[in-house]
Amino acid sequence: MEMIAEVKTVEQTNEARNAKELDSLFKPKAIAVIGASAKELSIGNVIIKNLLHYGYTGKIFPINPKESTIRGLTAYPTIFDVDGDIDLAHVIIPSKFVPQIIEDCGKRGIKSVIINSAGFSEMGEEGMALQQAFLDNAKKYGIRIFGPNCQGIINTDPAYKAYCDFTFTFPESGSISIAALSGGVGAVIMQSIFDLGIGMRMYASNGNACDVSIPEIISYYGEDEGTKAIILYTEGFANPSAFMETAKAVAKRKPILAMKAGRTEAGAKAAASHTGSLAGVDISTELIFEKTGILAFRNEEEMCQASMAFATQPIPKGNRVGIITNTGGPAVIATDELVSEGLVIPPLSERAIQKLKETQLPEASLGNPVDVVATGNGIHFRSALDVLMNEEQIDSIYINFVTAPFTDTDEVARQIVEVSKTRRKPIVCNFMTNMSMERYRTTAKILKDGGIPCYAFPTTAAKALGALYKYHKLRTKDIGTPIIFKDADKAKAHELLDSAKNSGREFLSSADVYTLLSLYGIPVADWQIADTAQEAARIAKKIGFPTVVKAESESLIHKSDMGGVAVNLKNEEEVADAVEKMKRKIENQGMKPLQFLVQKYLPGGKELIVGVSVKKGLGHLLMFGIGGVYVETLKDVVFKITPVTEVEAREMLSSIKMAKLLDGVRGEKGINRSKVIDIILRLSQLVKDFPQIQEIDLNPVLAFENGAFTADARIKI
Repeated sequence: MEMIAEVKTVEQTNEARNAKELDSLFKPKAIAVIGASAKELSIGNVIIKNLLHYGYTGKIFPINPKESTIRGLTAYPTIFDVDGDIDLAHVIIPSKFVPQIIEDCGKRGIKSVIINSAGFSEMGEEGMALQQAFLDNAKKYGIRIFGPNCQGIINTDPAYKAYCDFTFTFPESGSISIAALSGGVGAVIMQSIFDLGIGMRMYASNGNACDVSIPEIISYYGEDEGTKAIILYTEGFANPSAFMETAKAVAKRKPILAMKAGRTEAGAKAAASHTGSLAGVDISTELIFEKTGILAFRNEEEMCQASMAFATQPIPKGNRVGIITNTGGPAVIATDELVSEGLVIPPLSERAIQKLKETQLPEASLGNPVDVVATGNGIHFRSALDVLMNEEQIDSIYINFVTAPFTDTDEVARQIVEVSKTRRKPIVCNFMTNMSMERYRTTAKILKDGGIPCYAFPTTAAKALGALYKYHKLRTKDIGTPIIFKDADKAKAHELLDSAKNSGREFLSSADVYTLLSLYGIPVADWQIADTAQEAARIAKKIGFPTVVKAESESLIHKSDMGGVAVNLKNEEEVADAVEKMKRKIENQGMKPLQFLVQKYLPGGKELIVGVSVKKGLGHLLMFGIGGVYVETLKDVVFKITPVTEVEAREMLSSIKMAKLLDGVRGEKGINRSKVIDIILRLSQLVKDFPQIQEIDLNPVLAFENGAFTADARIKI
């Protein structure tokens, strides 16, 4: 426990140091706009306009050698003509002049620079050279660079009101902070939460991200007391490991709601293994989100809608929901959606029902949902809220509130707000009204000012509550630690892999593959290598019939497709005949099998696949699913980032679409799950010990009631 506490202290110290380093970017007291312009529609003019319009509390210094004033502010020929300290500089000049300007900023003592200008790494080698030149100058003076080719940052804190950006949305101060790699998407998200009436804390869109990175921004938000939740949009990670380390630490303290684009890009690059080809371009990002406790979204509107609940409500302690409604149909719709989100609607206790009988109208329905009916007023809503707040088996409250014309809707809203202020359990509201009527706009304002997340549709409100619960699951989930198998012979495995590398082989021979697996305790079907048909027949007799024969050649990747596999051979004659036919067929296709693998045939097992592939910057992804010849067709597989724990391995078995087949159907016997989990965990340890392994396919792994065995395998180094 002392070691854990020490590690946390070091992490917090590092984050605090990074936070202080970025204060000059997010909390500037004086800003120079280098490239300020009197032209109305230029970026150098719009940035000054936005700072003035938003009420920036610090000093603004337009830098332009040809103008004396810009937007009523004194302009200066250079930054050296400005008296006083400058924390932050905006740079909006042609790219070729930027390296010298960064040198000047360093000499002037400026600690952060936002480069709005484009024309750098995104433009090829010449642009990359300019980018490297200004980075070298920045490093020399300890300057932090935000961008280039970016929008900038916004800090809504009333102490700063720093609108260091050229966008057009002027958000209210709030508690949601946004980090977006794409400025266009970032602007859409910012506008969306503005339209929803959600306040924003900070915003950052860092363009090329040549220096200040997304992980640093996330870390800064994590340390910011005013940020309650973080929205992240990304198109990939330059350094996945750094992002994971930061995000994991922050997500324990604050929810991170994230979305990544590019899910539909066609396939991964050609790979020799099924595992490599099935690990599509987006899978690693999804796994990063899962591993770090980030709440992933595939719809930007749902992400923004959910952020409204995170901005104002506590996180539930479980998945049990109490529903209060004054109309029937929306409660039914909400129930369906809540259940699909993993929530449950438990019955109320007898004590709760008795209390409701004393306070509700005679026609009210007193189960769960509690239907206070359309004539229910503030007293009836308050009674139902108090009962649900005091129910131990209720973790959150969902409200359907239609503004009936014969009730005091303002009083209902005030009662909901009063209960919500206790922050004992989260409340979300499906608020159904006519906003064109002044009366109901007042009701809506009471709810909004009171921090009640309100949604126009029951499904939307239910999804938002589901997101709160999902974050609770992520934050409280304990995946354990990876098991270390002490019977693994790492030394001999090292010798084997070194020998293969020294001989220039990209793929291990079958003999090396099965030997390596055995060294790590991964069970394989009995096997031996033969050079001739006669030798194959003798080996088969020794192993015991029935047997399998597979052609062995370094250039033979998918044996079945090339006619290089014969199964269920019952005697020596069948084995010899199969080898001769196989040899002729493959040689006619321009290949020469060097050897033949003779292996014990194990009929009747469930065909599974367990595999590994490398993702640059992330390490190995481990795959499990339905195997055999249909793996590419069914694609019923799941992935995890290694190292994989026992909890994660169990999740893999239960999360494939055909998971029920593993337990047996229609009288079939189920598989021994623990033996398959053991294979997954041992394979995870193998690739952790030997990162030079690029791809592994164990396909099929034949799983039975009493064990599991690798029947075919391929390893690329």
